[in-house]
Amino acid sequence: MKKVLMVCLGNICRSPLAEAILQSKVDSKEVLVDSAGTAAYHIGNLPDKRSIEVAAKYGLNINNQRARKFVAADFDEFDFIYAMDKSNYNNILLLANNADDKQKVKLILNEISEDNHSVPDPYYGGDQGFENVYNMLDKACTVIANKL
Repeated sequence: MKKVLMVCLGNICRSPLAEAILQSKVDSKEVLVDSAGTAAYHIGNLPDKRSIEVAAKYGLNINNQRARKFVAADFDEFDFIYAMDKSNYNNILLLANNADDKQKVKLILNEISEDNHSVPDPYYGGDQGFENVYNMLDKACTVIANKL
């Protein structure tokens, strides 16, 4: 089984959406998808209600997800680790034990463009920001699912 981890800052906006989107595109018997945050602000909390709403709009239920913090042991557990932005990418790499760990980490939008673009954090924006994030992640997750 291949294991994929989606990572953002608080694990309540972008990474829960990425987790659900990729899960919807793969066979759950072959691919496990999870998400985490590099910060501990929201451990145990549900995703942001705006993430829940945009997910539901596209037929995805993320109400069972709970925020958790990315830990160094995740490098041993997961085959692929996708960061939503450069800051989280760098924070993940700080916990890497070796070159093999580092090779697992990628910026998620590099799956659709090699320009090192970040998925913007919609937390402080309006509802349209969540819609835009969903669309970006949907495109990237389609590419990831096809590779898996």
